[in-house]
Amino acid sequence: MTFAAGVAGLIGLVGAPSAGAAELALQGSRLVVSGMLDGSAIKEFNEQLGGGTVHTVVFEDSFGGTAEAAGAYAEAIRTSGVQTEVRGQCMAACAYAFLAGKTHRFGYGGQVNGILLPVAVRPTAAELAVRWRGDEAHKTLADFTPPSATSVTSANNASASTTVASAAPTATPVNAKPVEASMAAVKDAPKDTTKDNWQPEHGVLFTASPTLFGRVYNTYYCDGTQGRDFSKCERLPDADPYKLGVLTP
Repeated sequence: MTFAAGVAGLIGLVGAPSAGAAELALQGSRLVVSGMLDGSAIKEFNEQLGGGTVHTVVFEDSFGGTAEAAGAYAEAIRTSGVQTEVRGQCMAACAYAFLAGKTHRFGYGGQVNGILLPVAVRPTAAELAVRWRGDEAHKTLADFTPPSATSVTSANNASASTTVASAAPTATPVNAKPVEASMAAVKDAPKDTTKDNWQPEHGVLFTASPTLFGRVYNTYYCDGTQGRDFSKCERLPDADPYKLGVLTP
C-alpha cells in the first residue's frame, strides 16, 4: 500500500467522532464497548466481566475519555483476564484500556482499524521497542493525565496552583468530562516545561487496512497540530505493531 492510500484510509477511519457516553452490547462471549470512556458504564462493565461469560472486550469506535475511566476499564480487564479487540478506531483512554487485555488484537473485516496511543513527545526507536510492553504500558496513562499543582514551577505556584489542581485527575470523579474537554483548562495554565502533556490527536497511530493481499499495517507519529488531518502525520519506519507489543499474535 502506498503512503497516499494509507493516508486516505486514515481520513476515512476518523470521520466525525461521536461525543456520546460509552455503550455496552453483549454479543455471546464478546462485550462490545463503543463511545467515550467517561465512566458512566463502568459499573455495568464490571458486572459483565464479573459474570464469567465474557471472553473478549471489543472496543468499537471509541474516541477517548477520561484518565480515571481508562484506568478503571483497564483494571477490570486485567483482573478478569479477558482478551481485547479493536474494530474501527480506539483513541487515548480506549487505547490504554485495550492494552490491558490478556491478548490485544485488531478485528477482522473490511474496515480500517486504528489505535492512537498517547505520548508526551516523539518516541525514539529504542523507546518504541519497549514502550507498550508489560508494566511499561502503565506509563501511557500518565502521558495524558494533566499535571498536578506540584509540577508547576515555584515562581508560578501562587497564581496557578488552584487552576492546575482543579484540572488534576485526583480531583476529578470517574464520570468527569472527557480528556479532550478538560485539556482546555490545562492549556491556559502554567505547565511543567520538562514535559508536554498529551493533546487530542497527539500520539503514535497504528493502522491496519484491508487489501486484496491481506491487511497492511502502518504507523504514524501525530504531534496533535494536524487535528483530524492525519495526512500531516509523520510515518514511522520499522514500527510493526506486533514487534512492538501493541498487537499480539
